Amino acid sequence: MKLGLQLGYWGAQPPTNVPELVAAAEEAGFDSVFSAESWGNDAFAPLAWWASGTERMRLGTSVAQLSARSPAGCAMHALTMDHLTGGRFILGLGVSGPQVVEGWYGQPFAKPLARTREYVGIVRDVLARQAPVTNPGVHYPLPYSGAGALGLGKPLKPITHPLRADLPIWLGAEGPKNVALAAEIGDGWLAIYYSPRLAPMYNEWLDEGFARPGARRSRKDFEVAATCQVVITDDRAGVIAGMKPIVALYVGGMGAPELNFHAQVYRRMGYDTVVEKVIELFQSGRKDEAAQAIPDEMVAETMIVGTAAEVRREVAEWERAGVTMLLVTCRDAGQVRALADAVL
Repeated sequence: MKLGLQLGYWGAQPPTNVPELVAAAEEAGFDSVFSAESWGNDAFAPLAWWASGTERMRLGTSVAQLSARSPAGCAMHALTMDHLTGGRFILGLGVSGPQVVEGWYGQPFAKPLARTREYVGIVRDVLARQAPVTNPGVHYPLPYSGAGALGLGKPLKPITHPLRADLPIWLGAEGPKNVALAAEIGDGWLAIYYSPRLAPMYNEWLDEGFARPGARRSRKDFEVAATCQVVITDDRAGVIAGMKPIVALYVGGMGAPELNFHAQVYRRMGYDTVVEKVIELFQSGRKDEAAQAIPDEMVAETMIVGTAAEVRREVAEWERAGVTMLLVTCRDAGQVRALADAVL
């Protein structure tokens, strides 16, 4: 099992102790460090700034949102980061949700699978640099010839030669079709709210993608990186209680009530009744009650909380289920070292 340090996205202000966390992770043997974006900070600049002093760890986005930048623009970020890191960059991509895509980026959310396939194809063409990049697809046509076009668009190759044509692209995915797509066209799956209990179901989705003609990887060389809160503590009940408001936010507020991908994940785990209650309470402004409606087992199923010995046992379960990396958040360097001691 590998560990990745998940820096996440910022709240109202940037976090202040990230350089300390990154340095501790590098020293402790973490495999990688990841940054994220929502509708505040971007994912690339913090990663480049804070990880500039690293020498060994891989650096990735978990995730960069498709609608935040064009495929060619994203490929420019990726090839730049790959050169600056000496070939240590991982491009993690995700579609986000309709509230963000249509409300923040002003882009249509429809056909997320087709958009992802087309987007990744263009990024790979840019990184391959074998020919001027064109794309006949309807979502990201190159050259553009739609409304307002002057008809002067010219297919181009990147001026800068990419360091790696096979730079790894991992996809954030929660549903069966998206996970299968990650296995087909990606090099890894960024899983959120992963449950080892549902590993047989996830493996069916992945195997469908691996079996498709032209699939890039097999299970042997495909990475499954699961975002997971791992906390070493003697107060398991207290930690779980403290995590309930976060789960309530994602289930009840991070998406429209009629289309919330995080809520759908928990429905698949069998918590449909709880999900309905949490959405109802959260949307009516009763956020504390929404958190209280979440049972302990619903939190514990997707997180690892306990003593060091208990954490080691659970990490082994996740590894047997097919997870190759845990993306963990840490509050300080001491927690970074404690997790490294317990897991690595």
